Amino acid sequence: MKKFAYIGCLGFLAVITTEFGVIGILPQIAEHYQISIDKAGYLLSAFALIIALTGPFMTLLMSGFDRKKVMFAAIFMFLITGVVSSFSPPFWLLMLVRILPAFLQPVYIASALSVAVSNADKKHSNELMGIVFSGVALAMVTTVPFATWLSSVWSWESSFIVQSVVSVIALAGIYFLLPPMPVKEKKSYGSQLKILTQPTFIISTLMNFFMITAWFSTYSYFADYLNKAKGMDSTMISYMLFLFGIIGVFANWISGKMLNKNIAGTTAFFLSGTILVPVLLYFSDGNLLATIVVIGIWGFLYSPSFLNASTYMISSVPQSLEFANSLATSFGNLGVTLGTTVGGWMIITKGVEFNPWIGLVFGILAFIMIGVRSLLERREKTVVLCGE
Repeated sequence: MKKFAYIGCLGFLAVITTEFGVIGILPQIAEHYQISIDKAGYLLSAFALIIALTGPFMTLLMSGFDRKKVMFAAIFMFLITGVVSSFSPPFWLLMLVRILPAFLQPVYIASALSVAVSNADKKHSNELMGIVFSGVALAMVTTVPFATWLSSVWSWESSFIVQSVVSVIALAGIYFLLPPMPVKEKKSYGSQLKILTQPTFIISTLMNFFMITAWFSTYSYFADYLNKAKGMDSTMISYMLFLFGIIGVFANWISGKMLNKNIAGTTAFFLSGTILVPVLLYFSDGNLLATIVVIGIWGFLYSPSFLNASTYMISSVPQSLEFANSLATSFGNLGVTLGTTVGGWMIITKGVEFNPWIGLVFGILAFIMIGVRSLLERREKTVVLCGE
């Protein structure tokens, strides 16, 4: 039922606005608190690390609860974060309220995806998941660039006001439009944990981790990169975030369609950006028009990364959608943490203009994992055929 997918998308919009809304204002936060840009980056990496460490456990713990209540509680935590952060609290408190909703983010995503495909024909499930994940791209085209632009003309605190408003709208959507959805049959913890022993799932998890690390080594410092490496001011950067997002909405729709036909091929196609974009950014140099074109390509190839990663992982264990997706979210966010950390280290030691090359290295590692999984699946198929 597409209505459920769109409700999930609305909540995802609130989630991503909160998680990635700080990307465009990290330089301003660093200046306000008189800290270095890599320390300001902890607001992103700490959030992602909490998701990585607790996501699967929280998803297992909440797997028996009514999905509507779980989704509502998760978005309510995001609302609290936005409200408290908008008052520019001490940095330790800002960090604390940023971390709190991270405990429930994977639970929200797993629940929203499960709700979206609950009554759907299997052949349309990837498309419905694509609708939910389009909340990522919609945030990039609407709330994230708008919050960045608003902070450039008003104050960085206004970015968090935007996050709060989006969370209120998402809460209203879940409360009024989603029916109660109790879990009819709760799977045992053992049956869900069993996927951790499957080699193809482990390799798929590593692919996800390397791919997200590759993208976020530069994307976490999008504003700082465009400012220092490409000479753009904060207003121009907000326009670039808008361009990035508008192309990303289209990319998510395309990816959802492509995944229905070929999951591995689609994942590899969009992953190619981790190798292509660093090269194009290097050759665009100081040419503004060329840089804008490259940012468009970057937005297209990056935006479906979470959708592709989740679908790629779930395809190896289709019987465990929620738990597999929570692991996809966790390892994806572990990739965000590592990418942000390594990216921050690169800025301090060499300069932000070198960050895209980190992405290229991790992108190659992700491609190797796709190749290894393909070999494993071929071997398993051969064993089955020989057994017959």
